[in-house]
Amino acid sequence: MTHTAVPAELRMANDIAAHHAHLPADRAAEVIAGHLTKFWDPRMRERLHVYVDEGADGLDPLVAAAVKLMR
Repeated sequence: MTHTAVPAELRMANDIAAHHAHLPADRAAEVIAGHLTKFWDPRMRERLHVYVDEGADGLDPLVAAAVKLMR
């Protein structure tokens, strides 16, 4: 999958996860979930949930863990 083919929500969520990858995984997931809840539009979060549910290629495991916490 090329960089341009990656949906924006997935690319941005993976970027956020990369920024917090230095934290322990459980703490990183909490921080990512908090960021997504606080700053992302509900429509963006819904699209991200769909990507996670579909097991999108290139999904950072921290993003999947964050979405799980958001549910």
